Amino acid sequence: MAKKDKVSETPATALLRQHGVSFTEHPYEFLEHGGAQHSAQVLGMDPFAVVKTLIMQDQDAKPLVVLMHGNRKVSTKNLARQVGLKSIEPCVPEVANRHSGYMVGGTSPFATRRVMPVFIEETILALPRICINGGRRGYLVGIDPQVCVQLLHAQPVNCALAE
Repeated sequence: MAKKDKVSETPATALLRQHGVSFTEHPYEFLEHGGAQHSAQVLGMDPFAVVKTLIMQDQDAKPLVVLMHGNRKVSTKNLARQVGLKSIEPCVPEVANRHSGYMVGGTSPFATRRVMPVFIEETILALPRICINGGRRGYLVGIDPQVCVQLLHAQPVNCALAE
């Protein structure tokens, strides 16, 4: 990678380096509301392997993180049922930013401001490699999906819906 393409360190990449996780960097031009589908398209990746980090909350407004394929939606009903909660809904962007310490569109599950439970769509763990936000808008990192279980203690769930 050319020097000019190198992206400056984020709390997420610092945490990955601290744990000796090897990762690839994938900067791209951020598009407001473009999401994982946009980043996958501009980077020439399969959106199924581009994982979005969603900050949600339960019925008591306690935050949680859901890692989902870029081309799938979360069935909040299925998720709530599987993890023993009454209900789960997405946080509004300002609240999500406060919980994670990142801007929506640049949310990484690594090195969040608050420690939150992390749930990962189980089919993500079957992929050889994923791209996930590296802690900045327009910046993904390529990692082994097992890193999410090892570093985040992500619990596998089955709550994907076709987009």
